[in-house]
Amino acid sequence: MTTLPAASPEALAVSQALCGRISQAIAEADGWIPFSHYMELALYAHGMGYYAAGSRKLGEGGDFVTAPELTPLFGRALARQLAELLPQTAGVVYEFGAGTGRLAIDLLAELETLGRLPRRYVILDLSPDLMERQRENIGAALPHLADRVEWASRLPDAIDGVVIGNELLDAMPCEMVFRDESRQLRQRGVTVRDGALCYEDRDFASAELAGLAAQLVPDIPRYATEISLANRGFIASVAGALTRGAILMIDYGHAASEYYHPERSMGTLLGHYRHHTVQDPFYLPGLMDLTCHVDFSAVAQSGIDAGLDLIGYANQAQFLLNCGLVDLLQTLAPDDVKTYLPVAKAAQRLLSPQEMGETFKAIGFGKGVDIDWLGFSHGDRCYTL
Repeated sequence: MTTLPAASPEALAVSQALCGRISQAIAEADGWIPFSHYMELALYAHGMGYYAAGSRKLGEGGDFVTAPELTPLFGRALARQLAELLPQTAGVVYEFGAGTGRLAIDLLAELETLGRLPRRYVILDLSPDLMERQRENIGAALPHLADRVEWASRLPDAIDGVVIGNELLDAMPCEMVFRDESRQLRQRGVTVRDGALCYEDRDFASAELAGLAAQLVPDIPRYATEISLANRGFIASVAGALTRGAILMIDYGHAASEYYHPERSMGTLLGHYRHHTVQDPFYLPGLMDLTCHVDFSAVAQSGIDAGLDLIGYANQAQFLLNCGLVDLLQTLAPDDVKTYLPVAKAAQRLLSPQEMGETFKAIGFGKGVDIDWLGFSHGDRCYTL
């Protein structure tokens, strides 16, 4: 068994306080809460949750590395798609869950080079810690463009622009379901037993969730999986606010046929702690990221049901290649080995099927904009959804 890095006494104190808060919530709910409520508290509880406390989350010194943190090539390629869409809208970019602000920096820099700077760049985030870090990083990297960037903590009433989210949907609290030995479907939640947080399965608290589970979960004993009502609700909410423009989400996940495959009997829920994958969702709450893969069929249907045009669905490698990532890489001087090799290695991680190229997908929706997008010009897989 891999030995995980030890947490500092200060970090452990925060985790223990959060465990107390979660246990209190369970007690107040007659001894049981849905897994989505547990995940919400573990990630977002004020001052204690993973995204609400001050620990470093991203990069080599954090718990995981995102595509924008790997290389500016990701943002530069994505900017080519935004440059095509922004002139068809009021010229505003809305980024949900902007992390350290790295993607915003790379997008703005490349859009300036392309002569397509947005009129405004609005970051919507739930983490005060990350929002402050974003302000500092953007101000230091692009002081002349910092006044174009705004922050918000809630969805605008009306959106005329381009909405983007990278690794956003996977961090939304998911519901868990379990088909037991007798093939009965139950809702998986969290309780306290012998002083420790643990799973407990009960009858469904939500008719909507029960119906989706009956439709999606294979008739196989001891089959555990996730269903994200939050993903569905988020896409519907953004679509409801979108008067004109585009929505582009990039995340790791599958179409429903693969997500709920009979062989995927343990679901996709994972913890990420100091670049280690952790199977136990109750390991150091507040210090570990929790994610589940995205059901892109559900995301697509939610957008269509809300009146959006489903523009395209492709793996990350194909989307970035369509947006000119290789051309951007070739603009670097390959004879400058010290500079070129790390960038080429990062690009390989973005594109390789064994790394991020196939696991990550891009999905695009439009309303009142051209349906022919650069990023989906080749390799569109909407037919798989």
